[in-house]
Amino acid sequence: MYLPRSIISQLYLRLLQSHHPLSPPVLILVALEPDALCACRILTTLLKRDYIPHKIQPINGYGDLARAGEDLVRPMRTTEGGSGGVVVCMGVGGLVDLADILGLEGDEKGSMGGVEVWVIDARRPWNLGNVFGGQPGRVPLEEQDANQRRKNIGVKNGCITPSYKSDEGGIIVFDDGDIEEELTAERDAYCALLEMPEVDDDGQDSGDSDSVTDTDDTPGSHTKKRKQFSDRDEDDDDDEFDGDGPPRQRRRSNSGSSLTSPNRYRREQRDSSQSSRSPSPASGSESPAAPRQPSARTLRRRLIRLKRKHESVLRAYYSLGTSYSEPISSLLYSLASELGREDNDLLWLAIVGVSSLELSGRTMAGVGISNSSESGGSAGWGGERGERIRQILRDEVRRLNPPEASEASREARSEINGVIPTTGRSPTDTSILLSPEPRFLLVRHWSLYESMLHSPYLAARLHVWTENGRKRLHKLLAKMGVSLSQCHQTYTHMDMELKRVLRAKLLKYAPMYGLEGLVPPASSGGQFGAYAGWGFVRSWGWKACLSATDVGVIIGAILEVGKIDPSSSDSDRHRYQQARKKEDGASNDASDQDPDSSNILSRFWSAYDAISLTSSESPTNLLSSLPLAQHLHRAILRTGTSLLSKHQIRHLRAFRIAVVKDGPDVKLFTNPGALTKLALWVGEAVRVQEQEKDGLKVGGKRAVGTPLVLAGLDEDRNVYVVVGTGGGGGVIDFAALAQKNDEKRKKKEAQEKKRVEREERRAKRAAERAEKGGDEDDGEEEETEDDDNSSDSDSDSDSDDGRGSSLYSRSIVRNRFGIAFQEVVQETNARVRIDSFEHCVVEVQKEDLGGFLEALSFRSVVG
Repeated sequence: MYLPRSIISQLYLRLLQSHHPLSPPVLILVALEPDALCACRILTTLLKRDYIPHKIQPINGYGDLARAGEDLVRPMRTTEGGSGGVVVCMGVGGLVDLADILGLEGDEKGSMGGVEVWVIDARRPWNLGNVFGGQPGRVPLEEQDANQRRKNIGVKNGCITPSYKSDEGGIIVFDDGDIEEELTAERDAYCALLEMPEVDDDGQDSGDSDSVTDTDDTPGSHTKKRKQFSDRDEDDDDDEFDGDGPPRQRRRSNSGSSLTSPNRYRREQRDSSQSSRSPSPASGSESPAAPRQPSARTLRRRLIRLKRKHESVLRAYYSLGTSYSEPISSLLYSLASELGREDNDLLWLAIVGVSSLELSGRTMAGVGISNSSESGGSAGWGGERGERIRQILRDEVRRLNPPEASEASREARSEINGVIPTTGRSPTDTSILLSPEPRFLLVRHWSLYESMLHSPYLAARLHVWTENGRKRLHKLLAKMGVSLSQCHQTYTHMDMELKRVLRAKLLKYAPMYGLEGLVPPASSGGQFGAYAGWGFVRSWGWKACLSATDVGVIIGAILEVGKIDPSSSDSDRHRYQQARKKEDGASNDASDQDPDSSNILSRFWSAYDAISLTSSESPTNLLSSLPLAQHLHRAILRTGTSLLSKHQIRHLRAFRIAVVKDGPDVKLFTNPGALTKLALWVGEAVRVQEQEKDGLKVGGKRAVGTPLVLAGLDEDRNVYVVVGTGGGGGVIDFAALAQKNDEKRKKKEAQEKKRVEREERRAKRAAERAEKGGDEDDGEEEETEDDDNSSDSDSDSDSDDGRGSSLYSRSIVRNRFGIAFQEVVQETNARVRIDSFEHCVVEVQKEDLGGFLEALSFRSVVG
């Protein structure tokens, strides 16, 4: 089932009304990612304000999710001795059948034991069983009694209505608008298949056999039926007449309208049996021929064709590849707004969650390089839709943070000059401001030179991994009038006059180096308002001033790295230990070395505490983890520079491949999140290189290169962590193009062969009729009509597939590495572990990496 966005607060209000002191706590399953973490913070804040107890369980992958289902969710079922309750999945399980993985399969009565699962996930494609199914008591319609029908009141075609009430649980997906707007065809196909009687393509019926077949249930009936249906296609019972036209017109009418639903199919069967028993209304000794109804065999063929058509719609949806929709932190802020609970704290969490998506490469085309806007501002994760959401957040910032009368002129001057704020306006200032943030990394907490050097956007376009690239960076700073001694100082200690003119200088000189989108343009009343492309900054008095991107970088580093490995020889370790010395005495616990579970839990709770809403704690925890974020991005620059300068990136048939297996930072990139950021950095550099080298054009736009596969060696576990990133819109996937062309050619040859065979059969039957001199054309008529209907059905299916693809792709090339990985696993003996919620991340046994990549190179990895 799915909850439309227009009534997004309905379930929460029902929970609030039904809650009492003895109610079980709400179980929240949270993915280890900044967006889910911020959404979890928003939800727990709402629950605390309403005195609703809750329990948080971090989930790192499908293995953790299955264990949580066995240990935490199943005991909640009333059939297992529990008292039911609510389970909230945040960034967890949107792509899989949650009823199966959480152990909520219905019993003989279809009950889910009173456990209601709320699914809030930005990953796509949805598992349609969760979206349009997931109802308790979901049994075939003919087996439902009156009580079961009453239980399903409030759900229409999987959509929850305001009258929905259920105490038996179920799976409910929170719709951000995509389901109602884009999944109409999938909803119709899914619901039709759900109510359709089970019919095997080989002619056997596994359900509702009495209404579909004409044979009895005697021991020999099965063999007799198979023999009868395998005979030649000539069958006098298959002809139809309606008295008003030839059989061909009647047959086309049935194929176009009578098969729109299985209920209509059952009515035709019932009418057929009644008409065969009723006497002829005509008087006289000879009655006119009654209209002949279609036989069971004809109806079965039509039902099978209809089933295949609906299944092709669902297959087309699942084969699109992965993508991301609206961030779930934004969706949870919408819930708070509907409840009238919005404030600065919840708004800041939503802003951080939205800003974090771009940092981790989560775009509308899946995990990969986003098509950054050359007009300035944040590159964004969702194109026009993403910019609309950010503009709504900007409007909320200005609504909840109005300037005081005495500070109105000061703020206006600051906005006109575009000065980056670095401190609060007063010791008690905790407001959120709009700021013309450049695409620099941690600019307030680093020197200007280091911030520019480690910026992925700037590094890729200046080629900072080469000596000439560093010289271009120095020339840019010289043209701006910033000396090397000044740019190596901490940004907050730079000359005030330089900071005032920095944005104007960047707007003037950055285009000379191909950096048109380095800073947002001047304020204008365009499509997205006066401050399109501007970032968000929050102050904690005079303690700290952080941008939303800064917080996203720090939170991501905590989740992906944790504490720095004590065995690292890099000088960052010493600086990080000094920064942590006051908190934990610079001690390195043995738990830091423990793999997976304990380390993951400590990372999650550290990040959870870092975004605390308590004004006195939040900046302290974040600032103490700044060296960790700086260490991660220094390692990304070092490793990426090594891969590019040593030409270690190979170009295979469908993608580029690089392997990180040595160096001082190899252990750092055993985490999928850190490895993904390195892949995005390298992929951006490769894309810029290809643009400058070839200047290819695809659809009127510059090509952005092929996808990238990056593997990081985990020596302790003897595996490679492999991540596959897309290249954004316009990627040229030569393997996919070759496969599509081959499929088109084979399909055309099959259609031509079928047409020739049909013409030969017609000629042969015409010769036989001429020899016999009779008018025995019923068989030919039936075969011709069947062939025509089959061709029409195939063409309809093809058109539906094309429509579905155009509907969802919208000229976006999506990441299909998850599908390609699964295909390789099924066809090879490679030892592969797929456990991450990011299906483009897998673990491959060290010895099997070569064969795995070789098989993967023949797959379509974007689509």
